[in-house]
Amino acid sequence: MIYSFLRVLVYLYYVIFKRVKAVGRNNIPSKGPVLIFANHPTTTDMVLISAFVKRKVHYMGKAELFKNPVLALFFRSLGVFPVQRGKGDVGAVKTVYRLLDENKVVGVFPEGTRTPKKNPNLNKGGAAMMALRSGAAVLPVAVEWNKTFFSRPRIVFGEPYIMLPEEESERITKKELVTLTRGIMDNIYALIDM
Repeated sequence: MIYSFLRVLVYLYYVIFKRVKAVGRNNIPSKGPVLIFANHPTTTDMVLISAFVKRKVHYMGKAELFKNPVLALFFRSLGVFPVQRGKGDVGAVKTVYRLLDENKVVGVFPEGTRTPKKNPNLNKGGAAMMALRSGAAVLPVAVEWNKTFFSRPRIVFGEPYIMLPEEESERITKKELVTLTRGIMDNIYALIDM
């Protein structure tokens, strides 16, 4: 209930006061497991994306946010779950797979941190690994904030697709996962240029 109420309020704020232009909302799957992969130019990207997706979106949040029990309860009610950044947090990854097994929507920023523009040196492979191992629909989302004072922020939902695992998917290398994740990000940034 809290999530739905806040989502509507935030949606109205973005539409009325920020004049956000949303493109491709009909591409958002209405059921089944979904991995939302998006670029991450600002601190409010997860809020913006969630406002335009009718289904609850679950995100990883840095573990430090959960030290205060009251804040932890609030973040969990919004679908945020803790992740230890800078380490291979197996527990957080298991949570992603569990949520997808329950046909839920999980939001991930493959670049791992706020990145105002495309990072050509991206060396993370987690996004591709999650997509391949879960078999969930991948929904690429591009967020574009104001280039000039009078321009409208834009959020573009691309067409969903499924990354099919290779025959020898268990033997896929980290280098191959990084290459596939770079491909995911290329698709996302291509949406901005549409």
